[in-house]
Amino acid sequence: MKRTRNQKRLIKTSIGAAVYALAILTRTEGNLVSFGVFIAAYFIIGGDVLFRAVRNILRGKVFDENFLMSIATIGAFIVGDFAEAVAVMLFYQVGELFQSYALDQSRKSIADLMDIRPDYANVKRGESLERVDPDAVEVGEIIVIKPGERVPLDAVVLSGSSSLDTSVLTGESLPRDVDEGDVLLSGCININGLVTARVTKEYGESTVSKILDLVENASSKKSKSENFITTFAQYYTPVVVIIAVLLALVPPLILPGATFGDWVYRGLIFLVISCPCALVISIPLSFFGGIGGASRRGILVKGSNYLEALAETEIVVFDKTGTLTRGIFRVQQIEPRGISADALLEKAVYAESYSNHPISRSLQNAYAQPIDAARIRDVEEVSGHGVTARVDGKTIVAGNAKLMRRLGIDFIEAPDVIGTVVHVAEDGAYIGHIVIADEVKEDAKRAIRELKEAGIRQIVMLTGDAKRIGERVATELGLDRVYTELLPADKVAKVEELFAEKSPRGKLAFVGDGINDAPVLARADIGIAMGALGSDAAIEAADIVIMTDEPSKIATAIRVSKKTLRIVKQNIVLALLVKGLVLLLGALGIASMWAAIFADVGVAILAILNAIRMLNVKKIK
Repeated sequence: MKRTRNQKRLIKTSIGAAVYALAILTRTEGNLVSFGVFIAAYFIIGGDVLFRAVRNILRGKVFDENFLMSIATIGAFIVGDFAEAVAVMLFYQVGELFQSYALDQSRKSIADLMDIRPDYANVKRGESLERVDPDAVEVGEIIVIKPGERVPLDAVVLSGSSSLDTSVLTGESLPRDVDEGDVLLSGCININGLVTARVTKEYGESTVSKILDLVENASSKKSKSENFITTFAQYYTPVVVIIAVLLALVPPLILPGATFGDWVYRGLIFLVISCPCALVISIPLSFFGGIGGASRRGILVKGSNYLEALAETEIVVFDKTGTLTRGIFRVQQIEPRGISADALLEKAVYAESYSNHPISRSLQNAYAQPIDAARIRDVEEVSGHGVTARVDGKTIVAGNAKLMRRLGIDFIEAPDVIGTVVHVAEDGAYIGHIVIADEVKEDAKRAIRELKEAGIRQIVMLTGDAKRIGERVATELGLDRVYTELLPADKVAKVEELFAEKSPRGKLAFVGDGINDAPVLARADIGIAMGALGSDAAIEAADIVIMTDEPSKIATAIRVSKKTLRIVKQNIVLALLVKGLVLLLGALGIASMWAAIFADVGVAILAILNAIRMLNVKKIK
C-alpha cells in the first residue's frame, strides 16, 4: 500500500518522538550514549529541515523558517540544552503536520469541484461509437451520453431526453430536465436517459474547461493581506536574526556579570519565537479555504483579492434582465374584445408564427400547440411595430400601439399595464390585447433583504427597459434607486457617478449577465456574473461567477468574505500579541525555550485550526 507524504511524515515524527522519549528517560549528565540518542532523535525528526535549510542557503534563500529552526536548535545543542533542541524540532514538525492536514482538507474541497473533468466522450463515427479523449472531439461531431455518464463537452440535444445532475457546477441538488433542442453543459451528469447531441464547443472552450482553469488559477491573485505578510516576512526574518545575534553577543561585552552562555540562550529563544510560521501559513490557508468553501456553494472567486474586496462592498448595482428577472418573457395577461381568450391567443400566434422575435416565441410557448402553416399567407413584418398576415382568409394585425395608429385601427390603450402589450385586430376591427412581461426571480426579494442585512448601504438597479417597468421591479424588490432606459454606455456613466458616493475604502460591485454588461463588469471594483452557467462572456469578464441564477448567492459570497477576513485578523492579532509578549520575556531572560516553542509552534497550530473553520460552509447560509 502506497503511503501519502503526510503518512510518511507522521511515521517518521512518531519514531523520532519515541527515540526522544527514550533519550529523556535514560538521560544522564556527561553520558555520550545519552547524547547520541538525543542526536539520533534530532536527525530522525528534523533531518529534512536541516537539508532544506542547507539547500536554500546554496540557492541564495537564507532567511526562512528552516534556517531559523536549524540555527536555534543547533545553538541549543551547543549550549547543552539537548532536550529543548529536539523538542523545538519535534513541535515544529507537529505544526507542519497540522498545516499539511489543513491544506489537504482545503484542497479536497477544491478537488470535489475538480472532479467535474470528463474522462472520455462517446463519439458517433460512421455506424459505431468510439470512446475518445474529449480534447480530440471536434465541433459538429455527434456524441452519445449514456445514463450515469458525465457530459464531456458543451452540446445541443439532437434526440432523447433525460434529467441532468448539475450540482457539481451549481451546488444545487434539483435535477434539470433536457429534451430535443436543449443545451447540454459539460461537467453535468446524465441521470437516466440516453441522449444524442451535437458538440457546439471544443473542449478548451467548454464550460467545464473554463471553470477548471478559473479555480486552478484563483490562488495566483493574492489579497492585500497575503501580499503584506509575504513582504513582511521578507524583511522581518533577517531583522530578527540580526537582533538575536546582537542579543547574544552585545550584552556580555557591556554588562558586568553577564555571561555568553546565558545571552546566547536568550538569543536562541528569540530566534525560535520570531519564526513567522503562524502568519505565513494561516493567512493564505484562510483565503484558500474561503475560495474552496465558496466554490462548494456554486460561487467561483477568481482570486483572494476579490474575496477580500467583497467584505468592503458598500454599493451593489444590479442589471435587471437576466439578473433580478429571469430574462424570459411570458404571457401574463390576455384581454379579449368580443371573442374568447383562446381565440385571441391563437390569432396572435398564427400572425406572429414566422417571426423569431422573443415576443413571438413567448406567444408560441403560451399557445403550446402545433401550428398549421397552410392556414397562413401573406405575412409581412413591420420593423419595430409588429406583423400583418392572412390567417384563414382574414387579415390579422398584431403589434404595438404605433402599428394600430399607423393602420388607423381604433384600439384601447393600456397605460397602466406593466410589460409589452401586443394589440390584435381582425379585418380592421380591434379584438383585444395580450400582455407579455419578464418575471422577477423567485429569490430576488430575499437577495435584496439579505444584502441589506449584510450591511450594504445602497442597492441600485440599472436597466434599458422603460421607466414604468423598471420602477415596478424596483418597488417590488425594495431597491434604493433605479435608473431606466439606459444604453450600455449610459450604465458605465451611472456607475462612475455612484463611485463618488462610496467611502475611500468602500467597494462597488456590479452584478450583470456578463454578455451585454461586460463594460460595466470591467469598470466596477468587483464584477459579478449572474446566471453564468454556460456563458463564456460572463466567465471572462467577471471577477466572481455565480454558477446559478440565484442573486441571493451574492449575500452568501459576502458572508464568506467577511468570515474569512475575521479569521485572518484573529490570526494576525493572536500571533503578534503572543510573539511580542514572549519575545520581550525572552530578551529579559524570563521565558524559557518551552515558552518559545509555544509562541512559535503552539500559536501556529492554533492559527491553523482557526483557519480550518473556513472549510465549514454549512454554517454560512
